[in-house]
Amino acid sequence: MRESGPLRLRLPRRHDGPLEAVLLNTAGGIACGDSFTVEANLDPGAEGVLTTIAAEKVYRSDGPVSTIATRVTLGAGARLAYLPQETILFDRAALNRRFEADLAPDARLLAFEAVMFGRAARHEAMTAGRLVDAWRIRRGGRLVVADTLRLDAALGALLDRPAIGGGARALATLFDVSAEAEGRLDEMRAHLDAAGANAAAGVEAGASAWNGHLVARFLARDADALKALALRVLVAYRGTPMPRVWQN
Repeated sequence: MRESGPLRLRLPRRHDGPLEAVLLNTAGGIACGDSFTVEANLDPGAEGVLTTIAAEKVYRSDGPVSTIATRVTLGAGARLAYLPQETILFDRAALNRRFEADLAPDARLLAFEAVMFGRAARHEAMTAGRLVDAWRIRRGGRLVVADTLRLDAALGALLDRPAIGGGARALATLFDVSAEAEGRLDEMRAHLDAAGANAAAGVEAGASAWNGHLVARFLARDADALKALALRVLVAYRGTPMPRVWQN
């Protein structure tokens, strides 16, 4: 294990289940122009969970763009659940985030990321800002997922558009890349229905599966409602409790 700058990795002692690795940003947040890189390599047959100690805060920027780059490599038969807690963008924050994964043909990756626009407790509105969120996942050297979201300038106005966010102030994406992912689509949709994902409840979600992977997307006006619903879905879909830091 190698650490530098404010990023630290902690390995809580556990008596059962896979190893949990918890990322901690001792700086307390991400300021304008900060750059963070995380790399994780799982040997053949290894199993682990990578999460964060708390929500990550991205502060207001006066111009420079912050970056978060995460890269994971999974050997044959390896399994990783990548489950960071939410990222909170302050008004006028600017963030480029990129997640890259290289999987052996029989490796399994479950990845979840959530973004909250503005500090809900302060009723902060996102008058402006920038978010570029890119996913690139390869299996056996072949690109199977290429997904990029780009929101720039007047974020609040963009999210209000029916074709973009429909007034949402929180969003999340879940990817399951595994041999059985496509066959679990009906199961995922059942979990979403059971958790109460619908427009009337304030959290909308949908799932699709193709090309050897499954993706579920979540939109909500209320960040807490999105997180609570996503937590229920993740627990049901994974069949195991969330990392302990999620439960504090």
